[in-house]
Amino acid sequence: PWSGHLALPGGRQDPDDEDLLATAIREAAEEVSLTLDRSALVRTLDDVIPRTPTLPAIAVRPFVFRLQQRPLVVPNIEVAAAEWIELAALTNPAVHREIDLDVAGTRRRVPAYVTRFGNIWGMTERILSLLLAEG
Repeated sequence: PWSGHLALPGGRQDPDDEDLLATAIREAAEEVSLTLDRSALVRTLDDVIPRTPTLPAIAVRPFVFRLQQRPLVVPNIEVAAAEWIELAALTNPAVHREIDLDVAGTRRRVPAYVTRFGNIWGMTERILSLLLAEG
C-alpha cells in the first residue's frame, strides 16, 4: 500500500530475526545497502501505527542510529531511489506544513515535510516528527 511514497528503510520481521532491531538492521542492508551496527543505536522511538483503517493492522518500531559518516546508499529493486536529507532542514517551519493530497481517490489535508525529493507524509512524517520532537 505504500508504493510510490517517500519512506525510511524498513519491513516485516522474519522468523530468523533475533528481534525487531535485527529486522531494522537487515532491512536497511537489503533495501539500501546500509550496514548498521547495534552499537550505533541511540534510541528507539514509540511504535507508530497506520491511522487509515484500510491499511494493514501493523505497528512500526523506529530505531535511530548515529553514523560517523554518510555512507553511499544503493537502492535495491524495491526502492526507486535513496537520498540523505539533513534533519536540520526538516526543522524549518516552511518545510513542515499541511498539504492537500489525493489518497485512494479522496482529497485529504495532511501534515508533510515538503522537500526537493517530494512530500514526506503519513507514517514517515509521524516518525520524523517524533524524532525531531525528542531532539
